[in-house]
Amino acid sequence: MKTLEQLAELAEKKEFESRCIDGRDFNRLCRFIPYNMLSRFGISPSEEWDNEEKWNSTLIPFTRENILNQLKEDVDFGFEKALDKRGISSSLMYNVVMMWNWILEEGLENWDDYAMYGLPLFKATALKYGFDNPIGDDTGKESIYRYSE
Repeated sequence: MKTLEQLAELAEKKEFESRCIDGRDFNRLCRFIPYNMLSRFGISPSEEWDNEEKWNSTLIPFTRENILNQLKEDVDFGFEKALDKRGISSSLMYNVVMMWNWILEEGLENWDDYAMYGLPLFKATALKYGFDNPIGDDTGKESIYRYSE
């Protein structure tokens, strides 16, 4: 698993940047970044949170277990959006899940298949980590998951 220091170094070199138009990938990652490291990621807290003590009081330790807890929430949300055929939300969650898989470095970090709203990635991640898989034996590429009017 990558460390926060490795991520900060990559961010400083612009080799690690948000891939979401709304920044939701980095917004989720922020929960794990200590206040004194935020600027290295190009992150500025809102005025309300621009206080080191307040920020760090809500900090989630950057551990594999905590990353997996966040990944589970994000995979569940990704499935929800994909199954509702919500294109933009699904795409954003695909990028969030990709970020976590890239950080974890456990075999899914080079995924390159955004079929049917990201369902194949959500399924592969769910199966790898024992999360809920609402599409069962489907691959996620079946025509029933295609957008139709």
